[in-house]
Amino acid sequence: MSAKSSHVVMVVEDEEAFIDALVVGLRREGFGVEVARDGAEALTNFDRVNPDIVLLDVMLPKVSGTDVCREIRKKSQVPIIMVSAKGTEIDTVVGLEVGADDYIVKPYRIRELIARVRAALRRSSVAESGAPANGVSSINVGDVTIDPEQHVVTVRGQVTKLPLKEFELLYVLVANAGRVMTRDTLIDRVWGSDYYGDTKTLDVHIKRLRSKVEVDPARPTAILTIRGLGYKFERSP
Repeated sequence: MSAKSSHVVMVVEDEEAFIDALVVGLRREGFGVEVARDGAEALTNFDRVNPDIVLLDVMLPKVSGTDVCREIRKKSQVPIIMVSAKGTEIDTVVGLEVGADDYIVKPYRIRELIARVRAALRRSSVAESGAPANGVSSINVGDVTIDPEQHVVTVRGQVTKLPLKEFELLYVLVANAGRVMTRDTLIDRVWGSDYYGDTKTLDVHIKRLRSKVEVDPARPTAILTIRGLGYKFERSP
């Protein structure tokens, strides 16, 4: 039997077979579990439960998983793992674009899911501790200024709000401006070496950053793709 965990997982799922397996598996690993069986119930109970992480099915009655994710992101940076029987690239992209941290496709192995839960919680704990700031002063490259202490990004003189993972990714790129950062390095720095998810997560976040940083996102001059390697933030776009 695993030791008692202080972490509470909100499971948002409408299929009883999956609910039963998740509740048993998560509790066996020491997690507290709260269940919501539709999107409306999830939104109603979120503040009361105050979960440490959300396992969120995409296809839900009343309110869709993507809409639930979008609403949660308006007020919380709690880790969210989207869960779905759908596995196409567009589903993954939509899930990540509305703020999910990770995406897993049914049927999944409970061990893999729990490993992803633990990894997401570890990353969240590091972020809340103040990383990547660590006393570093603001940095400026081209049109972008980042103040890691205040968690503020300014693009061409305008403050630009970024979700946590986008902020961390931009910080790594700007702090290493002029250097080619491999895909593996970026995933390791931002999502952690124990990340189990799809590398499309990185591509989606790069796309979203370009939409906020580039003058013309279709013709990027700041965040460049280095084919076969990764990405580079150009010093003088």
